[in-house]
Amino acid sequence: MHQPLPWFQNRFPLYLAPMAGVSDKIFRQCCKGYGVDVLTTEFVSAEGIFRRSERTREYLDFDEMERPIGVQLFGANAEHMAEAARQVIDWVGPDFVDLNFGCPVNKVVCKNGGSALLKDCSTLAKVASVVVRTVSPTPVTAKIRIGWDTDSINAVPVAKILVDAGIRALTVHGRTRAQGYSGVADWNVIGEVAASVPLPVIGNGDLSSAAEVAKRRRETGIAGAMIGRAAMSAPWIFRETKTYLATGEIVDPPGPEEKWNLILRHCERAVRRFGAEEPAIRSLRARLMAYSRSMPDAKRLREKLSHVSTIAEVETIAEGSLRFTGFTGSTRMESVKSC
Repeated sequence: MHQPLPWFQNRFPLYLAPMAGVSDKIFRQCCKGYGVDVLTTEFVSAEGIFRRSERTREYLDFDEMERPIGVQLFGANAEHMAEAARQVIDWVGPDFVDLNFGCPVNKVVCKNGGSALLKDCSTLAKVASVVVRTVSPTPVTAKIRIGWDTDSINAVPVAKILVDAGIRALTVHGRTRAQGYSGVADWNVIGEVAASVPLPVIGNGDLSSAAEVAKRRRETGIAGAMIGRAAMSAPWIFRETKTYLATGEIVDPPGPEEKWNLILRHCERAVRRFGAEEPAIRSLRARLMAYSRSMPDAKRLREKLSHVSTIAEVETIAEGSLRFTGFTGSTRMESVKSC
């Protein structure tokens, strides 16, 4: 029997969900500064790694301060998945490999990847067992949805298959593939999975506040929580949640100056990494608009941020927003620890 993964020993770890186009190195490190316990890369195509695509390899980049961190792979060819996992371990040495059996996106599902394998349990079992055997002793974890649709909810039997395959921890997103990201996550099914398997189950879906995480932990017996969309606009949710779970105290969210400081720091790091200001800032527009959701006058800010191309433009918007909230200092403060 494997020893428990170290981040579960006497702890309730908080995970940042892997999100394509969102959970890159810069954002992961922002969340690390706010207290997230476990990180995972954006999901990566096993076929891309197997074919040694340089573009795919870029998604594997992380810094030592991000540990523990896993690389999440998707695919349906067991041998290719196993070889991709072996190459990832050789290249970057992650703390674990995570298998994506939950992605609902058509371009993944049509190749029998992601949540498509919830309908093909024999292939799912083969993928998991071959990867586990190939990369041992590196831990392998997995993420699933509760089923393909409401007529085929099978998270409990799938979880048992994954236990038999040697998976060390399991994340369950409480929606079906048919739901995509709409509707409501079914935490009753997540609780059933947690009660049915002898490994840590991480709950995921509609976790938008510290109190919600505490409620789901209490009601379902999950061993950890994964937060995705809520962190996009409020990465400080990890700090708030850890404090609430430890003390029951509600932590005030950051003030507007800290939020804008985080945004500007994110922009600066993106420009340095990209090497050219305008394409870097344009690529961040959706991310900046997500940050603005937690601010006063959010609708107007989203409209302005949807057109920015330079850091100077973001600074001008920040100054106007801070005046709107009554702040009279400078936006050029020392960078917050979180970014």
